[in-house]
Amino acid sequence: MRIAIVCDWLVTFAGAEKVLEQMVELYPSADLFSVVDFLSARDRKRLRGKFAQTSFIQDLPGAQKRYRSYLPLMPLAMEQLDLSGYDIVISSSHAVAKGVLIGPDQLHISYVHSPIRYAWDMQHQYLRESGLDHGLKGWLAKMILHYVRLWDVRTANGVDHFIANSRFVARRIEKCYRREAAVIHPPVDIGKYALCTDKENYFITASRMVPYKKIKLIVEAFRDLPDEKLVVIGEGPDFKDIQQLASPNVELMGYQPDEVMRDRLQHAKAFVFAAEEDFGILPVEAQACGTPVIAYGKGGILDTVRPVRDGEQHPTGIFFPEQTAESLSEAVKDFGASGRIRPEDCRKNAERFSQEAFRDKFRAFVEEKWDARCQQGR
Repeated sequence: MRIAIVCDWLVTFAGAEKVLEQMVELYPSADLFSVVDFLSARDRKRLRGKFAQTSFIQDLPGAQKRYRSYLPLMPLAMEQLDLSGYDIVISSSHAVAKGVLIGPDQLHISYVHSPIRYAWDMQHQYLRESGLDHGLKGWLAKMILHYVRLWDVRTANGVDHFIANSRFVARRIEKCYRREAAVIHPPVDIGKYALCTDKENYFITASRMVPYKKIKLIVEAFRDLPDEKLVVIGEGPDFKDIQQLASPNVELMGYQPDEVMRDRLQHAKAFVFAAEEDFGILPVEAQACGTPVIAYGKGGILDTVRPVRDGEQHPTGIFFPEQTAESLSEAVKDFGASGRIRPEDCRKNAERFSQEAFRDKFRAFVEEKWDARCQQGR
């Protein structure tokens, strides 16, 4: 078998790249394809030193820093990648990777982190936050996203089997493409985190400070909880606004290296998470430390946290129903009164999302679909 692995772009090493890393571990002889590849030498080592075969966008002016501005050209770029010599094509897609051209005798399995968020249900939020919800530039952006949606739906027909990273994303796939998707959760490096039962008297949140992460909301909630300490790790465009909003019980630490982040996660009494994410790796990492999670009860978090409720034997967190400071404040108070969450249960729950679990499930899925394709060809 000749295997090709296709991803959207290789610029930084975030959640999608961690999935790609495990795919490369499973199929080390596979060839790699991407719209652009600007990975650092350090990050490339995590992909066994592989360089991707890239599209014409790689050589366009300013592509290294402004590759996203070439989104209107990315559908065309994907269709120019020649994958005709491969038996199996695996795409890891949150934007355009699933749109490669595939022949009838090739097997295409697409691992979808999400259908293109800013072209589908998050379009209005994206345009508003980008200042593109009005004016001539706004209308141009809407026309481009309309075109991207049409292309996105059409290219779903070239995928033989979809895999979603959560049940939430599987519902998005069904809504956008009218296709069913298996669910295989992303890999989390559980081994980096040790169980800690010695908790200190503070809550923690961590994220890039952009609007949809809702760090402002969390800080607002703790203004109404002056007796509770909140530690905030991360930086981004909203940092100055959050700094002005923070009350004395909120400690803004900015960017921190991995070892500091791990230490703070391990000793916090709970991790606070207010975003609606497709999956959300940080809540799993917190649980790997034995740290419970207080989270907005929508999105991928429903797959990763076991909430305190009647009949739940081993809860690992508490959900709040609305993305408001008041709703979160009530959840923090409920957490203090619950007393039912054990660090050991949090750790055991997190182990369901290990790298080994991902590789085992993904390998079994590919082998099953390849065997079925071979049987059909006889």
